[in-house]
Amino acid sequence: MNTKISVTFPELVLLAVTRGMIGIGVGLLFANTLSRKDRKAVGLPLFIIGALSTIPIALHLFDKDRPQLKTDQL
Repeated sequence: MNTKISVTFPELVLLAVTRGMIGIGVGLLFANTLSRKDRKAVGLPLFIIGALSTIPIALHLFDKDRPQLKTDQL
């Protein structure tokens, strides 16, 4: 049985922002445009905050008690 997750617009924006923070953080860590010290000072916090804030959002979205849409209801 296939299930689809219903996501509201604010939840989608939150998820996109946190994923963007992860991507920007990783990009800065691997970029050669800044000094190593500056890359770590900016990139590492962005990556860590993005990754840690994604966890509770994902747990909320995949919560078993949350109403789900079944594919036969669409």
